[in-house]
Amino acid sequence: IQPQDLQGFKRLQRVAQLLAHLHQVGCHRDKAHNRELHFDDYVLLMLLAMFNPILDSLRTLQRVSDLEEVRQRLGIRHRISLGSFSESCRVFKPELLDPVVAQLWKELPAHQRPDLFQNLPGRITLVDGTVIRTLRTVAEAMWLKGHAGWRLHLQFDVDAHVPSSLDITAPRNSGKSDEKNVLRKKLEAGHTYVMDRWFAQFRLFNDIHNADSHYVCRLRDNSVYTVLEDRPLTQAARAAGVVSDQIVLLGQDRGKEDRPDHPLRLICVTCTPHHKRANSKTKTLAHGGTAGPPSDGLLRIATDMTDLPTDILSFLFAYRWTIEVFIRFFKQILGNRKLLSTKPEGIRIQIAAGIICCMLLAILTGVKPTKQLHLLMSLYLSGWASVREVEREIEKERARQLRAAQKKS
Repeated sequence: IQPQDLQGFKRLQRVAQLLAHLHQVGCHRDKAHNRELHFDDYVLLMLLAMFNPILDSLRTLQRVSDLEEVRQRLGIRHRISLGSFSESCRVFKPELLDPVVAQLWKELPAHQRPDLFQNLPGRITLVDGTVIRTLRTVAEAMWLKGHAGWRLHLQFDVDAHVPSSLDITAPRNSGKSDEKNVLRKKLEAGHTYVMDRWFAQFRLFNDIHNADSHYVCRLRDNSVYTVLEDRPLTQAARAAGVVSDQIVLLGQDRGKEDRPDHPLRLICVTCTPHHKRANSKTKTLAHGGTAGPPSDGLLRIATDMTDLPTDILSFLFAYRWTIEVFIRFFKQILGNRKLLSTKPEGIRIQIAAGIICCMLLAILTGVKPTKQLHLLMSLYLSGWASVREVEREIEKERARQLRAAQKKS
């Protein structure tokens, strides 16, 4: 690997300025003053790997740290060793990267909301999680089935088009690691949380409502409810596939604390039925993927917003797929399917570096990433597309978004 094979130095030099104050973090025990790998160096090397898919292991990072031009352009003084890179993250503090993320957040370009979302209250926040797997040790690989992993909990801001919050827990989706419990601890006023059916818990609905926020959440197909009011449907609602708009009672077979404590609106929308094809015991498909629960062809959406048109709420839930696209981009294009560290501190630093990388790309392009732009950016980061080609695609996307805005206005 030669310096000319690597990308992103100009962007990383901007981040290096924001990271400079972290240089001495973790050095309080270094009485001999011989530490070679510092916190800012560690993060910059992580970011360099995300801008360059050819850097896919600790050994390749070690090799590029031996290139004098790379060290000069990133401000890294010494060649790193595998041992120092593996162990040094234990003395670093990942939470100190939060101010860097906050600073970059201020520089993000403002994106215009889709017209249908203009009247939605607060910030639109899409909520989901994903498991990032890692092989922790050879001994565990011998004795345990599968790989160890960590669950990444994301809150995705629709207006900024980047995550506004993240947490990392054990991979099992239960107890303190349950996505519902993690979200509950992070609730804030002034948000509209959009969630899938795993979050369909009446206590969580109450917590969101009582926090002066709103929710739009899919219910399970076997949900039992009593209809209190059947509302008429507009032509726009019927065109959006809405078949019913009702005020309902839910959780009547449960204790008072487990029922919704506010009016709950249920909207039913037609969708493509999904038949379960997985093994009933293992819940896995033949090709190695997983299969979710089946769908009877009716999407049941619960919300506490009783005044918004049903076609807007239907489109809002469909827009939740944006966070799924982002997770794929985060794991595949930025290379975060493979964790470079198995230490909790190192994993948190890599995830934070991934968010910083996404913000840099958003600041660089100035447009919401499309599938085509994602593809071109991945080719650029791999060295197969030129800067001119990326800029041409960005200008085309800006023009397309401008034409769409003018047409709607």
